[in-house]
Amino acid sequence: MGAPEQLHDIGRRRAWAIWVTALSVYVLAVFHRSSLGVAGLVATDRFGVGATELATFTVLQLVVYAGMQVPVGVLLDRFGSRALLLSGLLLMTGGQLAFAFTTSYPAALLARGVIGAGDAMVFVSVIRLVALWFLVRQVPVVTQLTGQVGQLGAVVAAAPLAWALQALGWTAAFGLASSIGVVLLVAVLVLVRDSPYARSGTERLKLAALGRSLRAVWGNPGTRLGLWSHFVSQFSMTVFTLLWGYPFLVEGQGLSPGLAGGLLTAMTGWVLVVGLVLGHLVSRHPFYRSWLVVGIVTAIAASWAVVLLWPGPAPLPVLVVMVLVTATGGPASMVGFDLARSFTAVSAVGRTNGVVNVGGFTASLLTAWLVGLVLDLRSGGTATYSLADFKVALSVQYLFWGLGVVQVLRYRRRAIAHLDRWHPGATAVMRSGQPWTPDAARDRDEPHGSPGAV
Repeated sequence: MGAPEQLHDIGRRRAWAIWVTALSVYVLAVFHRSSLGVAGLVATDRFGVGATELATFTVLQLVVYAGMQVPVGVLLDRFGSRALLLSGLLLMTGGQLAFAFTTSYPAALLARGVIGAGDAMVFVSVIRLVALWFLVRQVPVVTQLTGQVGQLGAVVAAAPLAWALQALGWTAAFGLASSIGVVLLVAVLVLVRDSPYARSGTERLKLAALGRSLRAVWGNPGTRLGLWSHFVSQFSMTVFTLLWGYPFLVEGQGLSPGLAGGLLTAMTGWVLVVGLVLGHLVSRHPFYRSWLVVGIVTAIAASWAVVLLWPGPAPLPVLVVMVLVTATGGPASMVGFDLARSFTAVSAVGRTNGVVNVGGFTASLLTAWLVGLVLDLRSGGTATYSLADFKVALSVQYLFWGLGVVQVLRYRRRAIAHLDRWHPGATAVMRSGQPWTPDAARDRDEPHGSPGAV
């Protein structure tokens, strides 16, 4: 089969317009995902729950998100990004609207689960558009921009949402948030296209072939290197911004709500800068990407050690450093997708990215739940936590940092051996600072290159 007919330029104005539209959906998804970060204390009063039940909101949402990643990856390779972005918007809009009006804890849990299902469809859809619409030399930077600009949703979910909850009330604040999805539905319908080629790159896979394909994706050490890189670098920032950072800063460290919200906002500004720097480093030094991840994770763990071991509340400069270093894990987690891309044809990128995306969110949901469990055990279920309670609870992060680093180093060795066996010369290309993927034509930045096949 010959190369598909190219209908549009790659990496030009149309590509950027599609990316901006899809990125707007991701910003909204991050907002919905992060909204409990500042609404958590209000939610405990509204639904009459403690720390474990509050953590269950986030855990359930992340369980749904992580559990859907592989099915979503299959659907993505079958139906394309546009269909899944529309489906995700419908689910998130409906779920957030229900969350705005309910006062029942079980109904609120169901609403957050629906939001998680819609959220699960968004990020991997945007990343697939990046892989198809941009030249390979552009992909690392655009991938970083996707992950980091998307965190603007967390900014809106910090101080502005806190203000809206206080000024407008729970129902009006979350109801207004749900209405944004309607506007973006129209934008996606009008502007987003799956591929610059006459064939969209989607696949029709029978069940038997699908099973073989998923086994091949999972069996590829590059996929698991990407998964563990995502696992070890993402969860600390996610847990901090989604649930426990705000209570830790306000109730534990004694900061004012405004200052705590400002620190959460600063995290997003920081990741935008770091994301650009890291994207440049990844594109210039592809062979050392996993070492960048390990170095960043080591710095995050060290910054937390200073805060957790500090006698009493940590000074504000120490907290600022810890918050910013923790935020660097967001850009580091994007490296996982770039690592997996070096082992994956574009036609299978949906399935591969779905597997990779499971990593960080699995670590996040386990960490969020364990922190809540430890807090409740230490406080006797009183929902009043001391700084010592927070320090013990947040120490569970070291379990996941340790496991993740060991696995990254393990699969780095396996991934290099895989390339040396099946693609001689690939590691030499990356050592020289050049990108490499199985789609050789696209690696040469030929606009007519085939999207590739598994």
